[in-house]
Amino acid sequence: MKSRTEKHDGNATSPKRGSMRVFIAAVVIVCSIYCCSGERVIEGGSDSVVWVVQLSDLHFSVHNPNRALDFNNLVGPALSIINPSLVLITGDLTDGKSKDLLTMKQNEDEWVEYKNVMDGVIERSGLHKRLFFDLRGNHDSFGVPVIGGSFDFFSKYSINGQMGRNGSVNSVTLETKERKHLFVGIDSTMSTGLRGPTNLFGHPTDQLLRDLDLELSHWDSQSEKPVTKISFGHFPLSFSAPSSSGRTLKDVFLKHSVSAYLCGHLHSRFGKNLKRHHQLSNRFLSLQSFFQFNIHQNSIESTVNCSSGAPTQEFWEWEMGDWRKNRAFRILAIDRGYVSYIDLDLKSSAKHAIVLPTFPLDSRFMQTSSCRHNYECKSVPSSSYETIRALVFSVSPVESVVARVYDSQSGNLDLVVEAHMTKHTDESSRGNLYVARWNYKAFEDTSPDRFWLQIEVTDNMGRSTLTELRPFSINSRSFMLSWTWKEFLVMGCQWASLYYPLLFSSLFFLFTFLALPKALLVFQKNTYTYKNFIANKGIVNGVLWILQDLCRVRTLWFGWLGYLFYLVLFPWFMGQVFTEGKSMVYMTYMGWAVETSNGKGKHEFVGSPDIMVLVLPHILFVVLPAIFVTAALTSERVIYRERVLAFSGKKRDDIGSNSRRPLLNGNHRSTISNSHLGKRRIRMLLCVACLAICWKHFMNCRTLVKAYDMNPVLHFLGYGLSIPLLLAYAVGKTRSAR
Repeated sequence: MKSRTEKHDGNATSPKRGSMRVFIAAVVIVCSIYCCSGERVIEGGSDSVVWVVQLSDLHFSVHNPNRALDFNNLVGPALSIINPSLVLITGDLTDGKSKDLLTMKQNEDEWVEYKNVMDGVIERSGLHKRLFFDLRGNHDSFGVPVIGGSFDFFSKYSINGQMGRNGSVNSVTLETKERKHLFVGIDSTMSTGLRGPTNLFGHPTDQLLRDLDLELSHWDSQSEKPVTKISFGHFPLSFSAPSSSGRTLKDVFLKHSVSAYLCGHLHSRFGKNLKRHHQLSNRFLSLQSFFQFNIHQNSIESTVNCSSGAPTQEFWEWEMGDWRKNRAFRILAIDRGYVSYIDLDLKSSAKHAIVLPTFPLDSRFMQTSSCRHNYECKSVPSSSYETIRALVFSVSPVESVVARVYDSQSGNLDLVVEAHMTKHTDESSRGNLYVARWNYKAFEDTSPDRFWLQIEVTDNMGRSTLTELRPFSINSRSFMLSWTWKEFLVMGCQWASLYYPLLFSSLFFLFTFLALPKALLVFQKNTYTYKNFIANKGIVNGVLWILQDLCRVRTLWFGWLGYLFYLVLFPWFMGQVFTEGKSMVYMTYMGWAVETSNGKGKHEFVGSPDIMVLVLPHILFVVLPAIFVTAALTSERVIYRERVLAFSGKKRDDIGSNSRRPLLNGNHRSTISNSHLGKRRIRMLLCVACLAICWKHFMNCRTLVKAYDMNPVLHFLGYGLSIPLLLAYAVGKTRSAR
């Protein structure tokens, strides 16, 4: 940097004073970079293992005080026993919902309760406040028009807000004698926080991804120690949209070899196995951007190439469940670079002791590629494999800790090792790590679930605690797990990428459903009727006959076609998407048209793909079945007319103005009724289906009215009335055989 002589009162600055200013400026610049990055270094504890606690989806609510009460009573004492290096709270700190769960906006009373409870928990835990990191979830941004505004209670009452961690990316490093452990938290909530339910996805921006990239690379060139990287946020990657440039969080995590991404958001109602393994693939598969069909993305290669350098990039995504109903509580440990965790329910039963095995790793959730590379290429010291290790947290003094290894090759669990574990202590240890030496080479096997580990802890009151049986694989063979269908829907489907393909394919199908038979009728003069179908049965003939019958009821056909164009070209409805103080805005299939921050009257669409929770259910579960039912009603009328003609002995041409009355009244009507023609059971079922569709649509409209403070007449007249009117017209039009 070139020096420059400054003048003050006509005198040149002295060299000594100039150098001092340069020094001060340099210090200010360094401090500014340090503070802006959020980087903090904390001593980690034991020389080989650190552990942190994760909580998520607290949903403190004025309507459900037990959530905060249990948190205060259970979490504080648990933290005092566990004594973690960090406490990570990954979003949805408050609920932001009305008592009927339909109106979603910020409630300051819930935030005051959150602050008071957290102050009490921190005091009872004995931990310093700086060790707590809380993140914003989608519930914490309901109806918040701008970060830092009057309704941004997160910035005012959260721990991160009070500690000045105002950026979207904040990091902290736990340092031990052997390695560094970098934790990076991300806030990917939408910058313009809409009310729910159209506030469901994470929206990482390009700036956030650049900041995340910078934080994850912080120690790459500054540390001689190995670094284990963990990221934590609220949204699973299946509910995270790409940035405007198309980059994703997954791209950044794979680039920096993050070990795990910790998240919440989905709760436990979708399943207990909401985990997902991500791995960089050299093959281009278009489906991978939309689906992952199993927990493990790829099977690892049969051989490891030690000369190629680093192993295949991979990381685990671990959703943890919720405090809201399940009182979920997670302890995550990093033992010499190996990451493991245990999920608990603090309320289901009294926890006298908590045991987290840290080595050998659970073969269901291990870093398969990197662990196998380390083992076969001897990238880590053999001492890492020579002991069984576990963290033990007990209310009472521990009397004994026993590790047992079982062999399942015979079909039964045969005990092959029983080793007493001893407490590992040194000048920097917190005394929670227990170890037992073993001959690890005896457990090399190609099967990932041949050997199983269980640890038993007994305290001085004689109470015993057993861990679950965990499969392990010394040579890092992965035990493949499968999702249930509900777990696949929320973890395996990339919904942000699926929204527009699902939307446009549904609309294309509906337009084709209506337009194709009309085009065949008008341009090619191909007529498909009930009589033709009877003479030449076939699926195609049957479908085209039903659709052309709908085309012949011109008002109904044009009504449905016009409604589809309305859904594509016009706003669906108007609503209040912020907590208070903003004017009504309208929603289309592209999102809510919100005025830009420059105040020049321009609008931008926000809330996509979040609006899919309104758009897709309306099209797939209201519009689609409604069109099907109306088509079925027109076809049922044709069948009924043919049966009336057959029983009356009259030709089709006889049904005119002069013959209708005797045909449908008097003795003829009595005869038909006695033959059960007049009952029209299929029509009755279709009318019941119409009522069910109208009820479903009514309930959706009721939800929208409550959620966005709408006036049913002024704000969504076309959206709300079109479906019932078209169904009512179809029922009335097909009532008689005319």
